[in-house]
Amino acid sequence: MMMDEDVEQASLMSYTDKPRAFPDMRSKTYSPLIIRILRNLNVRALSVLLLLSFGGIFYMGARTSPIIVFVFVVCIISFMLSVYLTKWVLAKDEGPPEMVQISDAIRDGAEGFFKTQYGTISKMAFLLAFVILCIYLFRNLTPQQEASGLGRTMSAYITVAAFLLGALCSGIAGYVGMWVSVRANVRVSSAARRSAREALQIAVRAGGFSALVVVGMAVIGIAILYSTFYVWLDVDSPGLMKVTDLPLLLVGYGFGASFVALFAQLGGGIYTKGADVGADLVGKVEQGIPEDDPRNPAVIADLVGDNVGDCAARGADLFESIAAEIISAMILGGTMAQKCKIEDPSGFILFPLVVHSFDLVISSIGILSIKGTRNATVKSPVEDPTVVLQKGYSLTIILAVLTFGASTRWLLYTEQAPYAWLNFFMCGLVGIITAYVFVWISRYYTDYKYEPVRTLALASSTGHGTNIIAGVSLGLESTALPVLVISVAIISAFWLGNTSGLMDEKGNPTGGLFGTAVATMGMLSTAAYVLTMDMFGPIADNAGGIVEMSQQPESVREITDVLDAVGNTTKATTKGFAIGSAALASFLLFSAYMDEVSAFANVSFKEVDIAIPEVFIGGLLGAMLIFLFSAWACAAVGRTAQEVVNEVRRQFIERPGIMDYKEKPDYGRCVAIVASSALREMIKPGALAIISPIAVGFVFRILGYYTGQPLLGAKVVAAMLMFATVCGILMALFLNTAGGAWDNAKKYIETGALGGKGSDSHKAAVTGDTVGDPFKDTAGPSIHVLIKMLATITLVMAPIFL
Repeated sequence: MMMDEDVEQASLMSYTDKPRAFPDMRSKTYSPLIIRILRNLNVRALSVLLLLSFGGIFYMGARTSPIIVFVFVVCIISFMLSVYLTKWVLAKDEGPPEMVQISDAIRDGAEGFFKTQYGTISKMAFLLAFVILCIYLFRNLTPQQEASGLGRTMSAYITVAAFLLGALCSGIAGYVGMWVSVRANVRVSSAARRSAREALQIAVRAGGFSALVVVGMAVIGIAILYSTFYVWLDVDSPGLMKVTDLPLLLVGYGFGASFVALFAQLGGGIYTKGADVGADLVGKVEQGIPEDDPRNPAVIADLVGDNVGDCAARGADLFESIAAEIISAMILGGTMAQKCKIEDPSGFILFPLVVHSFDLVISSIGILSIKGTRNATVKSPVEDPTVVLQKGYSLTIILAVLTFGASTRWLLYTEQAPYAWLNFFMCGLVGIITAYVFVWISRYYTDYKYEPVRTLALASSTGHGTNIIAGVSLGLESTALPVLVISVAIISAFWLGNTSGLMDEKGNPTGGLFGTAVATMGMLSTAAYVLTMDMFGPIADNAGGIVEMSQQPESVREITDVLDAVGNTTKATTKGFAIGSAALASFLLFSAYMDEVSAFANVSFKEVDIAIPEVFIGGLLGAMLIFLFSAWACAAVGRTAQEVVNEVRRQFIERPGIMDYKEKPDYGRCVAIVASSALREMIKPGALAIISPIAVGFVFRILGYYTGQPLLGAKVVAAMLMFATVCGILMALFLNTAGGAWDNAKKYIETGALGGKGSDSHKAAVTGDTVGDPFKDTAGPSIHVLIKMLATITLVMAPIFL
């Protein structure tokens, strides 16, 4: 990671007159093993391999259900569209040599960190897989599994295989998110030299490629696993497993996805914010130089962090969200169909896969609707990117309503309750409206066009302390509206499901929980377009950094500044969207957990009584877990930033010519410091999240055995999950919104308001932004992944709590 010899021994000529050469962070670029194998295959051999794979997939799909075949077709078409988007983006020029050199340094640093980080995660995944295997080899089976002949050994290997597949697919999703961002950033920078609209279109299509691949992989991965188990286990044959019990075998897939997403979000978040905070504290505050200034030794590490933290981690995050929601909805759909004695339950089980298949279609239309304008130049008025993105989102929502209605009529119609599908369609509308409202609320609290952020910026004019106070209060206030919206959504969807007309054998309504599941599906029915907007943010941020470091004209930087500010808002709004979907998905997973405990224990488990002291303690431990996890995540960023600050200060002292452009900073040293620190710091909070529910459940199971309370362990874990979900939602909302508002308050002042750049107001805003960095990009996003992982781990580990 040392710099080239000619850069280290630079002459004292003017920095701006020198060829602007930037160091490679690695000696060669990194590609995962599977990518290298595919590249080395002969074209004909690869074609034959793909044909055989597609043939096998469609064969299993045809033997399972025509619905699965439909899902396979849509996913493969979406992959083909993503290939088209990739070629379209990569066909754009990379700009002058100085841009390319900076982009290469960012790409090599990101790929190097990805290799090391995911190497560490993979080792932990195999260790956890071994633990799961040991647990399942000695666990009890449900009466349904015993009746179907599914032994412990088979059940153990199925769960472990599903866990590893979920972890692998989540890792690939993260790699895809990073791969496109490190190649699109320089192309957006180059396009900004011509027009704002072209730069916007490239950033959106690059994000769209990643979104389509991530969502498509989540859907097709579960569909392949489902059809494989269906054919292999000969489901629905006399005396064997019923199709309504099959979704329980998929929970390992969701756990694998959650496991990787948590560590990817933690490691990537610590990396990006450790570098960002360190760069800002010394560069902006102490030296008074602009953001992304080439004189700052930490600037390359900061730009690398945008890719590993905001792109790779977010890809794995949304993959996990979709996987968890699909699996929990399939479990609840199968349970409801079994209770209601529905003759063909496959529609209720496979409905989530169809909804997300249509998501791929409508989001593709929304992405392609954003086009460049003819005859636009860099001197043309900069069109508000928010308006353009909102038009695409509105189109996607309209199409989502239409396709959701068609899906419910197609799959959820049953003669037992002819109008039930209409009630479930209304549940889907509740979810779609909830998603739209969540995005609007997040935008209101984080966009500097609205009063809250402008009030926060005004507080900066009276000092650093008032900026911090105003930011904290804004974040606390921002939790109210989302909670009200979630509450209304859950009650409305449950009521609509309960009044759908579906009854069990005793005449009790049974559609309430499934109605909530359908609402969650509605909320995530535009997930691919929302992820596109999220990926747009870090790509635009990187593009601005490349423009600044390559010293492009101010008119180009103005365009990338606008895109960057909009990207901050889209990242904040999509985090709000993710938190809302996590709240509903966790509610579903909690219900699925209670159903699974009932199945294993063969005892009804529908209530959790927190008046029982042990159960109340479980709730307290769940709430404590959220606060302790948040503290450790933020502290990890602080320690990493301290190392960066010390290194940047050292370089400014030992190389005084840096400030006069006479000496070159050692960018590679900062990259190495941040990478090693992020990998080291992500272990402790991640281990806390995994070990806590297992340890609590096991300890209270033993206590329950000696006190004559056989379900005590399961009840305590249920309370832990409930309290952790409630506290986690509120904490994530507070952290994400406060951090996003601080960031955009700084951006607002940088537009010239309240004294502009370099003013006392700006310095106070920079302090607020620095405080908010670990909030919005490390602790906040990690928490909503944490609460979903807690739910999936309790599903997988439920047998050891009994």
